[in-house]
Amino acid sequence: MTSQTAPKGTTPNSDQIRRAPKVLLHDHLDGGLRPGTIVDLARETGYSDLPETDPDKLGVWFREAADSGSLERYLETFSHTVGVMQTRDALVRVAAECAEDLAEDGVVYAEVRYAPEQHLEGGLSLEEVVEAVNAGFREGERRARESGHRIRVGALLTAMRHAARALEIAELANRYRDLAGGGVVGFDIAGAEAGFPPTRHLDAFEYLKRENNHFTIHAGEAFGLPSIWQALQWCGADRLGHGVRIIDDIQVHEDGSVKLGRLASYVRDKRIPLELCPSSNLQTGAAASYAEHPIGLLRRLHFRATVNTDNRLMSGTSMSREFEHLVEAFGYTLDDMQWFSVNAMKSAFIPFDERLAMINDVIKPGYAELKSEWLFQQTASTSGSVGKEG
Repeated sequence: MTSQTAPKGTTPNSDQIRRAPKVLLHDHLDGGLRPGTIVDLARETGYSDLPETDPDKLGVWFREAADSGSLERYLETFSHTVGVMQTRDALVRVAAECAEDLAEDGVVYAEVRYAPEQHLEGGLSLEEVVEAVNAGFREGERRARESGHRIRVGALLTAMRHAARALEIAELANRYRDLAGGGVVGFDIAGAEAGFPPTRHLDAFEYLKRENNHFTIHAGEAFGLPSIWQALQWCGADRLGHGVRIIDDIQVHEDGSVKLGRLASYVRDKRIPLELCPSSNLQTGAAASYAEHPIGLLRRLHFRATVNTDNRLMSGTSMSREFEHLVEAFGYTLDDMQWFSVNAMKSAFIPFDERLAMINDVIKPGYAELKSEWLFQQTASTSGSVGKEG
């Protein structure tokens, strides 16, 4: 039952979308804080630069400030969230709440990224930052279990592309991989793309490849095809953070036929995962509306497309809201949601057997249960109609 063939009325409602098992690969820890937590931490740590101290008003401020259409302006909002994440207790709390919030939203597996180098102003070392965040994720997983939810969270360590610490952060990611109970599953670079190509950090990527470690690269969001090409062909990225601008290498003719350029063909043929973030893309000007977002075409062309939140606070979003927008824009069904979720789980940075177990034991059964609910509802509706006619 795909979006192209589903009968009217088979699209999932908001409750089904929330309960559906979802997989998240692109979410920033410092972009997902609860507004109330920011206010609390600012008071506790003496941070005095918040534009609002009322949690509701602060949440609105973040969304409005991020709605500028500029990636650079969007990134400015992070000075406040990072500003209150400079102590061990703050990092543990933020990470634990992140895991709880995602689990409550039906996310069963998440890779959450953050830049350790941005959390040193309070005197923490890089290692202490990583250990605090890991502790928070484990605590959040535990709380989620107590609330009847299941989630596994892996960390991605991010280096800032305008700085010069990428190799140091890559070595840090390598030291904290394979921890019992969960740890750092990979590496990333982030920040403004224009003027800061990924090739500036080739030493970090070469090191990770020698160590058989995983990495994704923010590419193809605010900058176009050259950024994607460098991330793949020069740096060897396993996944593309965003990658939405691959659409620039796809021609759609008036008769509906499609021609892929060489880079787009390579991305599709090699099954390179695209960490697409629809709401964030609208805010930064990468797409004009949900209905016009390239994810619709990329899904139809069977790219390895995944759905992600990017920054839940700045975009006022969640995984459920992202799918609600896509269901409304493209008429997606539970089968489409399962397709995106399986794509994401296939692309995760944990071992193959663990990915397979998540797909076969959690994701597919979860969607099967939701689809069986729809079938029983249809049967009950049909039986009622027959009874009345009789």
